[in-house]
Amino acid sequence: MKELKYHTPPPLKVEGFYPQCKVYSDGSHYIAIPHTEKPYKPRPKKKEEVITVKPPSENKPLAEEEIALQKDSVPPIDGALLPLEKIAVMGELSKKESTGKTEESANILQPGERRMTKKELFNELYQEYVILKKRERKEKLIAALRPYFKTDDATKFFVESNLERKQRNLIARRIRLTRKINLHEFNFFVTFTYSDKLHTEESFKKGLKSTLKNFSTRKGWRYVGVWERSPEKHRLHFHGLFYIPEGTMPSELDEREDYSFATHRRQTIHECTYFAYRFGRNDFEAITDMQKLGNAVAYIMKYLEKTGEKIVYSKGLPQYFISDIVEDDVVTTMGLEDKKLLLFDDFGCWDEGEYLGAVSKDVIKQMRKAN
Repeated sequence: MKELKYHTPPPLKVEGFYPQCKVYSDGSHYIAIPHTEKPYKPRPKKKEEVITVKPPSENKPLAEEEIALQKDSVPPIDGALLPLEKIAVMGELSKKESTGKTEESANILQPGERRMTKKELFNELYQEYVILKKRERKEKLIAALRPYFKTDDATKFFVESNLERKQRNLIARRIRLTRKINLHEFNFFVTFTYSDKLHTEESFKKGLKSTLKNFSTRKGWRYVGVWERSPEKHRLHFHGLFYIPEGTMPSELDEREDYSFATHRRQTIHECTYFAYRFGRNDFEAITDMQKLGNAVAYIMKYLEKTGEKIVYSKGLPQYFISDIVEDDVVTTMGLEDKKLLLFDDFGCWDEGEYLGAVSKDVIKQMRKAN
């Protein structure tokens, strides 16, 4: 009898321990994912077909009248029509003569043409139509991709399967975002606003990303954020949750009054002069309670879902910490096929047999991390 292999291997358990568990927080409880060993190799990815994408004007479908004319018409010679049999023979001869030329010219792109996979084209079009309603977005995607498929059904199936992929990816990114945030502390919600007097949009993004990366490496800053555009003026912004260690702010925060076009009222902002001089307007809002943190996370999540923007993470923001889990610290199993462990709030943290203490922010900092 053929031996069955696990599609999802069972968790390892050794003498009352679940070794090498990945532990994360869902905001209320700590949950452990026991270590497993894969008895099989991952399947190789299927090689995708590369297509030649023509300019949008050339992708318009033919009208029914044009299709009928193409089918019924026959090329004239000296004002007369050739018999269909002669046309067929001439067509075969011309194919044989031009075979060498077509093979050589197949790799030459015409002006405005591009080569990419169907998946890459879908991603490009999806980003273009992301602000539309779901039904309208789907219709436009099907219409734009139709020239690259043989049938309407094949086009529809491709679009629907890729929309499902986008939805799965969005859920995964949302889960990754919440796990990273729940495992770390943040003390500021920061907004940087693009100024056309100081930068182009490209230099603004590049310069700000480089500056924040340097602060993360040299001063221990941690951040997670998203790029977005204001709904009215479409001005570029960066919104982020920041952990800024005490004494590492590059300059004092100046408190001043400003007008908010979103709320249409006066507001108080705290601007860092270091960033104001280099990048323009900014606002460092202190996070003093869980409600402010929740509002900031919801704000970032909104743009993640609405615009499809990628989340920007600094280094040092893992999803999990690694710990051995004692069986007595497990409340119950949970998740699909009971593969996860719900832990008590004061469970013990172990690193390769060494007990580091009950779970706390200080203990978590000592644990090994993973993504």
